[in-house]
Amino acid sequence: MSTARVEMQSGDTGGVSTGPATVGGEGLRVSTLRPRRTLGWSIGLPIVTLFLPLLTVLLWVLDPLGAWPFVAVSAVVVGLLFVTAWVAYRRTKAWLSRYGIVERGFFGFISVVAARDITGVVRVHLYRSNSLDTTDQLFVVCRDGRCSFRMRGRFWDEPTMARVAPILGVEETMRDEPVTLAELRRTDPQLLYWFERRSLARPPVTLT
Repeated sequence: MSTARVEMQSGDTGGVSTGPATVGGEGLRVSTLRPRRTLGWSIGLPIVTLFLPLLTVLLWVLDPLGAWPFVAVSAVVVGLLFVTAWVAYRRTKAWLSRYGIVERGFFGFISVVAARDITGVVRVHLYRSNSLDTTDQLFVVCRDGRCSFRMRGRFWDEPTMARVAPILGVEETMRDEPVTLAELRRTDPQLLYWFERRSLARPPVTLT
């Protein structure tokens, strides 16, 4: 065993940091991928812009009734929830190397996927609900056919997705034809989250 330099690269941020690590004789290259940093602001600012005028009106209307403390406390609670969600999103990241994936999700849970369990990467264009627009979806597939790590285009940009397969050293399959969630549910349900595998639409009624 020897002490080698670990090089860490940050996706979607441009930052690079290095540090020592103990590995067997050669450097370990670890890439740190983070979701879009601008998404929190693009979602948060409109919410704040709509929330503040509404709060002002409620305080003005309810002040004569003496109910303004309830509104103020509710506003503080909502604000704390928003800040907590923003911090959790900022802390979300994934560390990738040829040895596998370590992911810290939105809720702070850490999951580890060993490289020996990964068979490949699948990328598809998924139609958005009730729209002709599509978003890129990346699935890291394990030996049992299930998705062990997923990147959705709403949160991750295309250049960051493009780095996953080369870092892991596995084959990437790109499906050219866009698909709907219903089609993906029918052909590859093992790639989806559990709540995506169930359709809310009622089956057609057959008259006999």
